[in-house]
Order: sequence, then C-alpha cells, then structure tokens
Amino acid sequence: MPTAAGSTSSPTLVIASRSFGTRIRRSGSGPIGRRGISWGIAAAPYRVGMPTVTARPVLPPGPTVAPVRQSLAWIARPMAFMERCRAAHGDVFTARIFGDQPLVFVADPGLVRDVLTGDPDVLRAGEGNAILRPVVGSRSLLLLDGADHLAQRRMMLPAFHGDRIDAYVGLMRTATAREVDGWHDGPVAAWPRMQAITLEIVVAAVFGVTEPTRAARLRDVLARMLDDLAAPTKLVRLALATRGARRGESDAALEPFRRATRGVHALLQEELDRRRGADGGQDVLSLLLAARDETGRGLTDEEVRDQLITLLVAGHETTATTLAWALERLVRHPAALHRAVQEADDGGHAWLDAVVRETLRLRPVLPIVVRHTTAPVRLGDHLLPAGIDVAPCIHLLHRRPDAWPDPHAFRPERFLDDGGRDAYTWLPFGGGVRRCLGASFALVEARVVLAELLRRVTVHAVRERPERVARRAITLTPSRSATIGVTRRI
Repeated sequence: MPTAAGSTSSPTLVIASRSFGTRIRRSGSGPIGRRGISWGIAAAPYRVGMPTVTARPVLPPGPTVAPVRQSLAWIARPMAFMERCRAAHGDVFTARIFGDQPLVFVADPGLVRDVLTGDPDVLRAGEGNAILRPVVGSRSLLLLDGADHLAQRRMMLPAFHGDRIDAYVGLMRTATAREVDGWHDGPVAAWPRMQAITLEIVVAAVFGVTEPTRAARLRDVLARMLDDLAAPTKLVRLALATRGARRGESDAALEPFRRATRGVHALLQEELDRRRGADGGQDVLSLLLAARDETGRGLTDEEVRDQLITLLVAGHETTATTLAWALERLVRHPAALHRAVQEADDGGHAWLDAVVRETLRLRPVLPIVVRHTTAPVRLGDHLLPAGIDVAPCIHLLHRRPDAWPDPHAFRPERFLDDGGRDAYTWLPFGGGVRRCLGASFALVEARVVLAELLRRVTVHAVRERPERVARRAITLTPSRSATIGVTRRI
C-alpha cells in the first residue's frame, strides 16, 4: 500500500501478548485469522480478547453519489434508500448524510448485538443522540452517557415497574373511550386521533394532571412544539447545526430549535414549582421528585424537566404512530382484524399484543438507533475509526428473510410463539442497557387503546392501496394519516 513517501510496502500487524510478554511482528497483505483485517489510512489500536493489535481503520463500502443526493434519499424515501444500500453493499455499509460525516449502518444481528452491548464508553449512545439536545435538553436520559446515565436510569426505573403500568390501564381506557365516542360514522384520519389519545394519557400519567384546563394547556403547548419541529427541512437544519456544534463551531444555528421548546420548558417549570413540597402522588413527576440515589441526592429542576420533556415527546408521538400503523394494517387484513375484534370483545390480549408487535416489526417508528465511537472499534471484518456514528438499522433487521419468512407480509401470528428467535432481530425499542425505559408502558398502552377502540367502532379500509411511509422529523408515519372508515358499534 502507498506509504507517506509514495512507495509501496506491506502492512504490518503487531500483537503484544499481555499474558506471556511476547511480541510478534507479521508483515504481509494476506488475511489474518478467520476473517482478516481491512486496512485503511491511519493506524489505531483495538482489542481482540487479551492481545492488543495495531491495525488501520477503514470505513465499510457504501454509495458513492454525492452526500447531498444521499441526504435527499434518506429524507424522502428512507426505507428504499436503506434497502438499496444493503442490496449493493451488504449488511454493513457507509452512507454520508447531512454533510460529509460518515454514518455506518449495521443490519447483521450478531454485529448489532456487538454494537448495543459493547463498551458504553467507546460506543456512546448519548453522543449518538446529540441531534435531540435542543429539544429534550442536555440532562435528558437520552443524552447522558456513563455513570450519569446509569444513575439517572436507576432513579427513573421505579416509575415504570409493572404494577405502576397496571395502575394506568383504567386511564388508558377512559382516554380512548372519550375520544372515540366523539367520532361520527365515515372516514377518520386515525393518526391525529391517536395523537390526541396518547397525549391525554401521557399528560395524566406523567403529571397526574386531570384538571381539564391545566391538562389542555399542557397538551396544546406540547403539540405546537412537535408541529414546529416536524418538517423534514427542520430535520436537515437541526442535523447540520448539531454537526457544526460537535466540531466546535458556533451553536447559533440551534437557536430556532431552542425557541420552539421554550414554551414547553416554561410550562414544565411551572408544574415543578407547583409540585415541589406538595404531597406525593403516584404519577411519574411525583416519583421523580421523590427519587434519591445511594448518596441521598435528588434530581435537580433541570434534570427533572429534561426527563419530563423526554417522556412527553417519546411517550406520545411514537405510540400514536404505532397505533395508526396498526389500524392501517388491520383494515387491509380482514382475517387479522376479525380476530382482533373477537379478542377485544372477549377481554383477551395475546392476539392484540401480537398485532402491536408485528406492526412495530413491519413499520418501526424509528429506522435506526445511533452510537458515536470515541475509539476505533472492531466490527466483524471492519475496523471502524473513532469519531463516527454507527447505526444499528432497525428497519433492515426487521426485514431479514432468514429471521422473518416472507418479511414484507403482515402476520401477527409470528409473535404468538417466538420460536427461539434471535432477540436482535426485533429492536423497535433499541437494545442493551439503553433499551427504551418506557417499552413495557408503550406495549401495554397500544394494546389497551386498540382493544377499547375496536370494542366501540367497526373499522374498514377506505382505500385499497396501503399507505406509504412519510417522514415526520425522525419518525416514520403513514403518508395519508392512516385514514380509515368507522361505524359505531356502541
């Protein structure tokens, strides 16, 4: 390979054995070990078991068209973009989106497991989520890494224990009944109606606020903020501004996004001031205010506020989108719908739970999760450099034919028996120690809302063709708002 002087020489592998104190130098260009080593430009160390190996990082192959064209494809048709890249380059490929910064997609379950369970100091989820900082705040659980993340996660866990979730089931049914009982026979855009339901649930569950005026104010301010940030053009500007801030450039370009969140922050601070020192309740805010770590330290106002806005955003938009997609899928699959209605009437939940899980497989709300490398990382045949983003690809994992026969078909029965399936082929909530804290809450909520809705109205398709995926900021939503036909049952 070319040297600095322009001549060619063979790459060198150095293995320093810690246990035996030996040093072996090997020159040559052939493969080494079972999988070989890919050589790149800058030398860097990585670890394989006990030995320390010096090799050269290199990015996996990927599309060679200009980054601006890759970015447009990622925004306009993200699923097609990912599928084309995998067909051309395999399960690990490099794209350049929103500038020249590489983003390495990973769609092999074993390698995804390595990324999500790897050293969290080297594969940082908080840094990978940096694009969310202007929205959820710098102390959000999504933005924290290391000891800070573990400490705050421990303090938040009690709010999501099974008995706490069960206590919210009545609230979920009431919110659904209130919304659906206001529908008239005819076409209904399901997605905004599901947003209304999940927003009412999350405001009541997080704040314990059921007083109509206060609850409506919280819902209105949050909905306005999400709408302000939803346009794909906003995503581009946010991504570019975040990249610039990461490189040490001025963060002035982030100011419009901070402005969009100020109303929510001010309202959350009002609720905090109202609740500090008040008798504790069973809502999430009360539990956060009462939480203490092993030293007796509680959460600061900033920490509580950032966790609250994280829960409001993540617990509302994502579940509403899943419910909308579930209805969009069910009305186009009459047998699955008939079985869901029967189970809703009988008070069961196995099939409805399978419907929700299959919807999350076929239409995941988020196409990727991201980790940022702080040191070179070995990933299968590739040695990835420090300072890049690595993206386990939820969409591609969920479409693997070796894990999901006939992967494009809607078949809830897949989830009636997992059949010993690899856990890293279904990742709508991420994985490892960063798995979504509210995953169980979201699954229960989606099942309960769907059951209550089907008990109250009959649903059917108003268009034969399925709805395409449309991007709303970082989430993937139905292109026609999951419009369905409804007829009242009760």
